[in-house]
Amino acid sequence: MASLDPVLDKDGVRLTVDEAIATVTLTNPAKRNAQSPALWRALTEAGRALPGSVRVVVLRAEGQSFSAGLDRQMFTPEGIEGEPTFIDLARSGDAELDATIAGYQEAFTWWRQSDIVSIAAVQGHAIGAGFQLALACDLRVVADDVQFAMRETSLGLVPDLTGTHPLVGLVGYARALEICATGRFVGAEEAVTTGLANIAVSHDQLDETVRDLATALLAAPRDAVIETKALLRGAQERTYEAQRAAERAAQARRLRDLAGVGE
Repeated sequence: MASLDPVLDKDGVRLTVDEAIATVTLTNPAKRNAQSPALWRALTEAGRALPGSVRVVVLRAEGQSFSAGLDRQMFTPEGIEGEPTFIDLARSGDAELDATIAGYQEAFTWWRQSDIVSIAAVQGHAIGAGFQLALACDLRVVADDVQFAMRETSLGLVPDLTGTHPLVGLVGYARALEICATGRFVGAEEAVTTGLANIAVSHDQLDETVRDLATALLAAPRDAVIETKALLRGAQERTYEAQRAAERAAQARRLRDLAGVGE
């Protein structure tokens, strides 16, 4: 990736912007890009810091692993300094606990907003929170050494960082349940076959493939991509007739816009 002055660089997250393409990089390879509340706050801040010119956001990670999941310190009685421990969370009231988890989830929600297309470039391990972060993006390009796994259930927890909705949408209920309940690894070939990943390439081709995909996404007019993304994202929740109506309304907006005719 091109070397650019970062818009943000803190707590294991770096954001750079090159005209219409923003790159968010996980920058703690020594800990296999383990995730913590500080990292989630930085990811949320990165989303808020995106200039309006950005159309494509690439999520990548330094090192051999995309993200090995939660920082193991979070599982210790001491936890991470300055952050609530799991025991603290368990003892908090329902409203406080819900608000805390909702705050963590914000790091995972902005990747699918309508005015951008997000691409996760995933290599090596993407475990638990790492898997869910990859699932937060619109598209996934994976290296042939990728290993997805949802380990929360194995730890007595549930996946709560927004990953369950896209996982079921991509692979279906039965396979999603099997992946989560067993905690097994999903490799590159299965990821592509089941729809978890758009394409798998060799590790040394990952960045180039993502750049090519980002360039291709920029070729179409922005408003047409935004309308199309909204149509596709809503398709599962709409009936067939409602989707037909949504298509008609979206096309009317596009035709009027192209013709310079106000509604």
